[in-house]
Order: sequence, then C-alpha cells, then structure tokens
Amino acid sequence: MAQQKPFISPSFSYETLEETLDVKPTGAQLLIGIPKEIALQENRVALTPDAVGVLVSNGHQVIIEHNAGDMAHYRDKEYSEAGAKIVYDKAEVYKAPLLVKSAPVIEEDIPFLQPNQVIISPMHITLLKADLLEKMMEKRITALSFESLKDENGTFPIVRSMSEIAGSSVMLIAGQYLGSANHGKGVLLGGITGIPPSKVIILGAGIVGEYAARAALALGASVKVFDNSVYRLKQLQDNVGHRLWTSVLEPKILAKQLKTCEVAVGTLRSNSGRAPVVVTDEMVSNMRPGSVIIDVSIDSGGCFETSEITSHEHPIFMKYGVIHYCVPNIPSGFARTASHAISNVLMPLLLDAADEGGIENLIWHRVHLRSGIYLFKGALTHFHLSQRFNLKYTDLNLLIASRR
Repeated sequence: MAQQKPFISPSFSYETLEETLDVKPTGAQLLIGIPKEIALQENRVALTPDAVGVLVSNGHQVIIEHNAGDMAHYRDKEYSEAGAKIVYDKAEVYKAPLLVKSAPVIEEDIPFLQPNQVIISPMHITLLKADLLEKMMEKRITALSFESLKDENGTFPIVRSMSEIAGSSVMLIAGQYLGSANHGKGVLLGGITGIPPSKVIILGAGIVGEYAARAALALGASVKVFDNSVYRLKQLQDNVGHRLWTSVLEPKILAKQLKTCEVAVGTLRSNSGRAPVVVTDEMVSNMRPGSVIIDVSIDSGGCFETSEITSHEHPIFMKYGVIHYCVPNIPSGFARTASHAISNVLMPLLLDAADEGGIENLIWHRVHLRSGIYLFKGALTHFHLSQRFNLKYTDLNLLIASRR
C-alpha cells in the first residue's frame, strides 16, 4: 500500500506569539523651577548654568529666581545666556510643576507649593516636622530626596559627592584652626623632616572618614581610624591602599588616643537618625589645649558630647581649651564645587525623566530610584518617617503598580 503524504492546509499557519511589553511613552517637555534658598545657611544651587543649557537645548524650560546661584558664584547673566528665564517673584518660580531645590522644604515654602507638584530636594530627616509633612501630603506632593536617591549601581551619588567634599575639606579646616592666628597649637598639620607628624583621629570609616584619611595622609599626618564595623575598616584600608592604624570603638583606647592627638574628626552616622555619642565630656577635657575637634555628624546630633551647632559665619567655639568646629552643612562652605556635583547627578536624571514622559513613568521603569521617593502624590512612602510621626505608610511599589 502506497504511503500517504501528510496533508498541509494552506489556511492554517504557525506563528510565534509576541510578548507584550510596556509601550514607552513619548517624551515630555519639562518646566523646572529653581528658587533662591533661604534655609540652613544654604549656599548651593541645584543646577549649574551649563546643566541648564543642556536642559534648554533638549527643549525644556527652566525658571530661576533672581540671584539663586549668587552664593555659589553663578550669576543671573550666566543662567539667562544658558536659556533660563530669570524671575523676581518667588511665587512664579513655585508655579513650575517640577521644583529643584538645594535645601529642604521649610515652613515658608508651604504657601507657594502647588497641588501635585514634584519636588527634588534634600530631606534632612532629623529636622523634619510632622506638620510640614502633613501639609505636603494635603497638596498631594511627590518628593524625591537627595539623601536616599540611588543610582543603578545601588550607591547614593549625591550623598557620596557631598561626603567626599566634607571629608576632603575637613583637613583643610583643621589645618587652618591649628595655626597660631586662630589660637590653635601653632603646629603644621602634617609633618616636615626631623619633626614627628601631627596626629589625626577619625571616628567612622565611611566615605567622609575615607576622604579625611586620604587628605591627612597626603599632608603627612599620622592617622588613626575608629569604627565598630571591621568590614568598613578593612574596606577603608583597601581603598586608601595604606596600612592604617585602625580600632573598634573601645572607650579606653579612644580616650588614650584623644589625649595626645592634634585633630579629632567625628563622622559617625546612625540609620535611626541620631548619631551615637562616643566621646564624653571627660575625654574632651583631657585633650591638649589648642587641639581641634571637627564634628561632621553635627547635622544628626554630633558624636562628641561637647558639640553644639555653629554656623559658617561663626564656625568655632572653645571648650576646655579645645577648638570645636561644628558647622552642619560643610559642603555649603564649598558651594560652587558642591553645586557642580549635585548638578552632575540631577541633570541626567531630569533628561531621563523627560524621555520617559515624567517622573512617575521614570520610577516605574527605574526601580532603583524608588528608594529616593518619600512622598508619592501625597502618600507617605518612607517607613521610618511613618513610624516616627505615627502617619499612615503606603508601599510605593503597590502604589505605582495600581496606577498602571
């Protein structure tokens, strides 16, 4: 019997099924407002004229308040030449749907804020008040904070830049106050041939500690670093490429080292808010007269018991003959460098947001940015803040998914 050939019907066809993906929205045109800051001795500006020029050439509009960049030596003329619109009325800047600030939202800003506005600014978790948050929630604000903004590698780019500035500048400040003109010990920070190097103690082996150690070693000082995390101490040694004297925070060892040091730098941080106090009043009283304490942790309470907040205008006070420098916003003292660093992070972020059709779409596609959002259309999405102020917490991932 002859074998039959298989019968194939021309009306039947096999096709692969296409996977349905999100259709990328068409780009949005952004209107960005940059107000002049009046809070916390803030000298920085969030976008430089060069960054504004890039945004404008990409079809976006930037409104900037008169003299907003003055303290960082960026003039109105530079901004207008870059294509920004200079305005003299603060209320007009706040009408922009997207606000970019270099200082946290304060009580004075609230009347100007618009419903459904997006704000990119620092948060300053230790200084935040419940009533301020509630007023922002009422206006259905979406807020992205500098401190918890992550990049695709899981690092915090703005915090890192500000920490690098603070760490590098700490030794310049210390050197200045050790000089005789500022009633210091009259010693050179570092060392010269035939004279033992000055001794620097650093509390905390994070980014600030690392950059402070690098600067001190480069000047020729002897550096001793304390931290309770052996992993961080090891990482610091690997990054610096030097065998450093390191120790866990053991009070007796710390007290002994503080007695003979010229400079003590506090950079300790805590996830819960308040920095741990590891240097007692008694330890400071035993330090040499004319030595210098720089408490970089002062913006979260300080890690020296004797620390009290000072300002850029009056940066130091004396206690037990020891010079205390406790200015909370050290990078603001180097405003132009700090502004440039912030601008380097925010300008590409804003361009990405425009390409995706707005901030809301951007955080849908870039999961790493979600950690930076503490308010989303009026809903509080920051767990620690909800616990601290007893306010309703909403999961951001659920919120975003429910809107798709």
